Amino acid sequence: MEALDLARWQFGITTVYHFIFVPLTIGLSLLVAIMQTIAVRAKDPVKADSWTRITKFFGSMLIVNFGIGIATGIVQEFQFGLNWSEYSRFMGDIFGAPLALEGLAAFFMESTFLGLWIFGWNRLPKGLHLLTIWMVALGTTLSAYFIIAANSFMQHPVAAVFNPETGRAELDPSQGGIFALLTNVTTLAAFPHVIAGAWLVAGCFVTGIAAWHMVKNHKRAEDQALTSEDQAAAAHLAKNVWRPATRFGVLVMVLSAVGLFASGDFQGKLMFEQQPMKMASAEALCHTETGANFSILSVAGPRAFSQDCADISHIIEVPYVTSILATNDPNATLKGVTELNAEYKEKYGATAVDASGKTVEVDYRPNLFVTYWSFRLMIGFAIFCGILAVWAFWITRGKGKNARTSGSTWFARFAILAIPMPFLANAFGWIFTEMGRQPWIVAPSPDGDPLVRLLTMQGVSGHEGWQVIVSLVVFTLLYGVLAVVWYYLMHKQAVKDIKAPRSHLAKESAAPAELDTPTISFGY
Repeated sequence: MEALDLARWQFGITTVYHFIFVPLTIGLSLLVAIMQTIAVRAKDPVKADSWTRITKFFGSMLIVNFGIGIATGIVQEFQFGLNWSEYSRFMGDIFGAPLALEGLAAFFMESTFLGLWIFGWNRLPKGLHLLTIWMVALGTTLSAYFIIAANSFMQHPVAAVFNPETGRAELDPSQGGIFALLTNVTTLAAFPHVIAGAWLVAGCFVTGIAAWHMVKNHKRAEDQALTSEDQAAAAHLAKNVWRPATRFGVLVMVLSAVGLFASGDFQGKLMFEQQPMKMASAEALCHTETGANFSILSVAGPRAFSQDCADISHIIEVPYVTSILATNDPNATLKGVTELNAEYKEKYGATAVDASGKTVEVDYRPNLFVTYWSFRLMIGFAIFCGILAVWAFWITRGKGKNARTSGSTWFARFAILAIPMPFLANAFGWIFTEMGRQPWIVAPSPDGDPLVRLLTMQGVSGHEGWQVIVSLVVFTLLYGVLAVVWYYLMHKQAVKDIKAPRSHLAKESAAPAELDTPTISFGY
């Protein structure tokens, strides 16, 4: 394999690995802030105690996830100056601006306030302590925005011009400069979709773990081998701690699903305009069609991993849906991969000079197999969350004294099974976004400076293949070790049940001081 292929593999591995932690941190920081807000505002001391315990339980996992996310994120960004130095040289004046803002404004904010939140329990006033976790949630959201702004420039360059004297792309103040960069329409479309995806991850995470504990405590409450006090404590945990947490996660999943649908529809229509090749590849639309169908299932021949459309056969299709998704017009004409490839060769050239100075032929078609299936796996894995939300909502129905908990083993197993599914959906969403943009590392903008563009083969550093192999192997092994550590810490915290307070049978008039609220656990 050439250095280019190895560099792409390394960036892909480190990015997908890093993005395991990102959506959970973004979503869980907001959910923990809401949990603590419910606890602080609750007038019922038993309710306040329950939500405080829930806050600290999931807050402990937020801390572990945040820590490992920092380590993997730093490695990801360093690659721009190591394996992709030509890209950094050409686009660094623009691409570096949102990354700098992410580090200086967002990352320091979330790190500082997370420290205050961790050590501020019983030291800071309740209102001020609550503010710290909300600042963490704001910081993670801002961090996501700046990163999306940087990535969106690669998808759709704005406010940039090519300077022939320096041979670099530069921000153009006459086109809005940094403000235009941060308000790129692609950013405004992608950001709510990414945030909604993070909420889905966190909502499914909370629901899955809480549901498992609810079932476990429901069974303990019915276990005649236990003392009456232990049975009562388990019943209290199942009904007053884990059931509310389960339903809270369900509500988050429902809201995130609405956000994903709305933002995904807008983003898809925009992508058909800005990167028609990506969307044509996502549908395996090989030739221009009027009233294009949506492919649910397609199969490919021996050359499935190539860009060749000749091997693809559509098995199950829904009439006109792709045209509707693209333009809201069922009879709209959409260009196919073959025609777009010919058009791009005429517009941008059939050959290009790579980073080593060689002239090579250019094929503007991405890998159809990866693009097609990553788009469908993104949607398919998210469906598990929908099933969990409906099942959890039904199984915990009722209010007040009629509020139900469940001892269903099958429900508990499915709840655990569903937890990794939105992580995979997010990962495949990014694989689709980045692989579908190939062969561009910065795709040309239909309405911008035509010279502000860069092929992936032009952005790589001039390393020897063996050098990239060494770093690829080292990082992969290191990340494997970190994955084991992360799983151990998260699993250790997740299976640790919350202890019922001594006053779990207390009346509503009980004073808050009577409730035995534990301190936060760091998980290590």
